[in-house]
Amino acid sequence: MNLPEKKIPERKCLGCGEHFPKNILVRILRTPSGDVVLDTTGKLSGRGAYICKKTCCLKKAKKAARLERSLDCSIPEDIYAKIEGELQQ
Repeated sequence: MNLPEKKIPERKCLGCGEHFPKNILVRILRTPSGDVVLDTTGKLSGRGAYICKKTCCLKKAKKAARLERSLDCSIPEDIYAKIEGELQQ
C-alpha cells in the first residue's frame, strides 16, 4: 500500500529570492498590534515574511525595502538591528 508523500511547504526568501522548505527559513512577523518581531516558533498570529538565516539576505531585503512592503508597515532601524543580532546567534 503506497501512501502519498507528505508535501513540505516552501517559502521564498525575501533576500535572495530562492525557495526553501518553510522550517529552514526565519519568519519575521507583524503582530495584530503592529509590532515587528522574529517568530522562532512559526506559530504566532499575524502577517509573516520569510528570510534565510544569513545576515546578507536580511541586508538585501532591507536595502530594497522588501520586508516593509511584505509586512505593509515601516520598520525602525532598531528592529533591523535586533533581528540581525538574533540571526548571528
